[in-house]
Amino acid sequence: MEFDYVIVGGGSGGATLAARLSEDRTVSVCLIEAGGEGNGILVRAPAAVVAMVPGRPKINNYAFETVPQAELNGRRGYQPRGRCLGGSSAINAMLYIRGQRQDYDEWARLGCTGWSFDDVLPYFKRAEGNERGACAWHGADGPLQVAEQRNPRRITEDFVRAGEECGYRRNHDFNGPDQEGVGHYQVTQFHGGARNGERCSAAAAYLHPVLDRANLNVMTHTQALRVVFEGKRAVGVEVRRGATTAVIRARREVVLSGGAFHTPQLLMLSGVGDPAELVRHGIAVRHDLPGVGKNLQDHLDYILAYRCKETDLFGIGATGALRLAKAANEWRKTGQGMIATPFAEGAGFIKSHPGAERPDLQLHFVIGIVDDHARKLRLGYGFSCHVCVLRPKSRGEVGLLDAHPSSAPRIDPKFLSHPDDLSVLINGARRTHAIMSAPAMARYGHRNLYPVDFEDDAAVAAQIRARADTIYHPVGTSKMGTDMMAVVDPQLRVHGIEGLRIVDASVYPALISGNTNAPTIMIAERAAEFIRTAGRAAA
Repeated sequence: MEFDYVIVGGGSGGATLAARLSEDRTVSVCLIEAGGEGNGILVRAPAAVVAMVPGRPKINNYAFETVPQAELNGRRGYQPRGRCLGGSSAINAMLYIRGQRQDYDEWARLGCTGWSFDDVLPYFKRAEGNERGACAWHGADGPLQVAEQRNPRRITEDFVRAGEECGYRRNHDFNGPDQEGVGHYQVTQFHGGARNGERCSAAAAYLHPVLDRANLNVMTHTQALRVVFEGKRAVGVEVRRGATTAVIRARREVVLSGGAFHTPQLLMLSGVGDPAELVRHGIAVRHDLPGVGKNLQDHLDYILAYRCKETDLFGIGATGALRLAKAANEWRKTGQGMIATPFAEGAGFIKSHPGAERPDLQLHFVIGIVDDHARKLRLGYGFSCHVCVLRPKSRGEVGLLDAHPSSAPRIDPKFLSHPDDLSVLINGARRTHAIMSAPAMARYGHRNLYPVDFEDDAAVAAQIRARADTIYHPVGTSKMGTDMMAVVDPQLRVHGIEGLRIVDASVYPALISGNTNAPTIMIAERAAEFIRTAGRAAA
C-alpha cells in the first residue's frame, strides 16, 4: 500500500494531523494505531477513566513503569499512556490548559523560531470550540469541544473559597491573560446536543467524524515496527497486523506521532539516535542523532489525600454504588451528574514563594481519594489535592530495553535529580495543606491519610520521596531546536533526514506550565499547515 502521508500514532497529535491533512481530497493519508478505535463507553463516559488509568487490567492503556528512581527511594514510577485512537486524551481528566505566555516565548528563545505565544495563539483558537464563545483568547468554531463542567460538586466550590481565604484570587479563565489563582477547570467535553457530557478526545473531535473520507485510511490494532529508509530519506513504515507484516509506503512524508515514549523508541529501533544506545542493542546506526530520547521532562506530583464523612463524592461502598447507578442513568439521559465529572474539578496555579515571578505550582482538587494512581482503593469517602512542580529542572531519558518493537521503552524520568525541584515541591505541599485546612474546607472534618508535620522540611521531603509520582505529562524526548541535541527543526522535520517529521509531545523543547493535551493538539494544527505548504511547494 502507498499513500502520500503515513502517520504513526493516533493520539492527540496524530488524530488531529490525519484529519487536517485529509481535508485536502487530492492527497491520501494513512494513520497507523496500535490500539483500538477509542469510541467505547469507557472512553465516552468521563468518570469511567477510573477503570482505565490504573491499568488493572490494561484497558486502552499501555500502563508503563519507569526504571527505579534513585531520589524516590528506588521506587518504580507508573506511567499510564493511552492505547487507542485519541491516545492519552482518551484516558485523561479532560482538563483544558494551555500553559503560560512565557512558556512559548521561552521556546522561541531556545531556537524554536515561530513558536512564541503570539505565534501559537491562533492555532489554539483554531482548534477550540469553547462553550463561552469567541474572544481575543478563545475560539468557538474549532473541533475540540471545551466546556464548563456539567455539575461540579459543592465541595469543589469550597476548595476555591478556601484558596481565596488563603489569599489567592479567583480566576475564571486559566487560559486568559493571567494564569494565577484558584477556580474551576474547563474541560474537553461535548456541550449541548446528543453528546452532551461525553468526553471529547482528540479522536472524537477530529477523527471519528471523518472516518468515511475516501482519502483517509485508519489502521487500528497495527503495530509499527520501524521506519523504512532509502538512504537518508524516509519512504515508509514497516508494520505488523495480526500475523502479517507489510510496508506502508509514503510518497511524500512519514510523520511520527507516538508520543514522548514511543516516538524515540521507534526512531531508535529504526537506527536513528545515539550510536551508543543503538549498538548496545545490536541495531545498525543509520543516522547519528544523539538527542533522541534525551531531555525527558515530566510533572512530578504529590497528593494530599483525606477521608471524610461527606458523601457527595466519588466513594466506595453500598451507598456509593447505588448513587453511581443512578448517576449513570442520569448521564445517559441528560449528560449531567457525577458520571460527567473530570474528577479533578478544582484548580490552582500558585507560587511556591512570594518572590516567584509567576506560578510554579499547579493544584488539582479531586472529588475522591486518589492513592497510587487509584491503584490502592479505599473504602468510604474522601477527597484529594495534587500539587506538582510546573517547570522542573530535572531531566531524564527514554531508551530501549531491547530491540523488540513490542517491548516497552526504557523510561527514566530521573525525578528530583535537580535539588531545586524538591524544595519547590516541599513548599507546594505546605501551601496545599494550608488551603485544605482553611475554614471553607475545615468544616468537612477531614483526616489526612498520610499525616505529616508540614512545618518540618525533612518530614515532608520523606513523604514526597515515598509517594510522589507523575501526573502524566511526559514531553521533550525529540526536542525541537537548532542545537546539537535537537531532534527536529522549527518545522518539525527530523534533522538530517528527508521526508520525516515528528508531531507529538516529544518535540517540546521545555515543559509548559500545565496539562499537555491542548498544546499537543496546537502543535498538530501548526504541523498540518507546515506539511500542506511543503506539499504545495513540491507539486
